[in-house]
Amino acid sequence: MISPTLKQLRTTADFVHRVLPPTPQIRWPLLCRRTAAEVWVKHENHQPVGAFKIRGGLVYMNELKQREPDVPGVIAATRGNHGQSIAFAAGRTGLRAVIVVPHGNSVEKNAAMQALGAELVVQGSDFQDALEYAQELAEKEKLHFVPSFAEPLVRGVASYALELFDSVSGLDAVYVPIGMGSGACGVVAARNALGLSTEVIGVCATGAPAFALSFEAKRQITTDVVNTMADGVSCRVPDQLALEVILSGIARIVTVTDEEICAAIRYFFADTHNVAEGAAAAPLAALLQERTRMRGRRVALILSGGNIDSDLFAATLAPTK
Repeated sequence: MISPTLKQLRTTADFVHRVLPPTPQIRWPLLCRRTAAEVWVKHENHQPVGAFKIRGGLVYMNELKQREPDVPGVIAATRGNHGQSIAFAAGRTGLRAVIVVPHGNSVEKNAAMQALGAELVVQGSDFQDALEYAQELAEKEKLHFVPSFAEPLVRGVASYALELFDSVSGLDAVYVPIGMGSGACGVVAARNALGLSTEVIGVCATGAPAFALSFEAKRQITTDVVNTMADGVSCRVPDQLALEVILSGIARIVTVTDEEICAAIRYFFADTHNVAEGAAAAPLAALLQERTRMRGRRVALILSGGNIDSDLFAATLAPTK
């Protein structure tokens, strides 16, 4: 079980803040009106790589370099944000970074990873295929494999949850998307370490329900395929360690459709003029689904990233009637 102490989380956050400034948490009146709740948005879309993952990548790479100073390079699988995080952090430490993505991955996320210095490898039909290939390639090329879920990643991304909880008191609930679980587990870790009673509510896509199914069954459930426009939550094999934290620390998991996610992308832009990628819009979609239940409560939404391809964003803003 991952359960860092508050001192460990503060120390990790201090390291993160030596590289990155805290991101804002903003109460948006139009979102409050739309949801009938007091809504605070944690803007991880304001990060240099456009997503929260950068925090965990910095911590993981720093600790890897301290532990293995002669490591020749790293490899990871991604749909985009984890890969940008690893490429960014590897560049700061002078390490080679190989990133494996599936066919059909976001063109703009691919370009961003390459601009950060990553060597891009395209393999497989989905994230799980890319992950398994990356593990094989790591052994073949003697590279360190960086998983999508690990304790240093959780401690790193928990720094955004500390910023949120330190800045906004008395939160009744936090809605957070679940991809491979580091973001959700980071919120749980910070909430627990601070001794708060805030509910943490996970959000999955109906087309990628593995974590939701696993939460309901209280055991790991895998799926054969994923089918969602929200690539950041396109998981079909939940990490067992992440699942343990989620089972013990999350109040419930809400599943949202792609139609609800696309509507939430439009609402974020209309109400805040911020760009939210699919996974990042899922928390707003979940809150709207639970509008009656959460009426009048103080709620935070984790806007985990803004890395959505231009053509998809344009099509989402102007849906066909």
